[in-house]
Amino acid sequence: MNKSDLIAAMAERAGTSNKDAGDCLDAFMDVVADVVAAGEEKLSITGWLSFEQVTRSARMGRNPQTGEALHVPATKACKVSVGSKLKAAAKSGGAPAAEAPASSW
Repeated sequence: MNKSDLIAAMAERAGTSNKDAGDCLDAFMDVVADVVAAGEEKLSITGWLSFEQVTRSARMGRNPQTGEALHVPATKACKVSVGSKLKAAAKSGGAPAAEAPASSW
């Protein structure tokens, strides 16, 4: 599924136009990017996903062709964690499992 397929599916489920669903998806992605870029807090959608900025420490690596040791500098990255409802949906092959709690939003 690509972005346009996702927008069409969202629009159909919400009963809105593709443009409105696309605007909502774009706004969501902008908010996630802003929160992760700021790095001050973790964005959590309880039971589904969480996004946060992490810092990878500097380390020593090796060139696999020559075996030469080289310095890998510290970097910032985005960490995405999967929640229990999404894990249950993956295990059941579709909808969240019956024992998963109902969505609170």
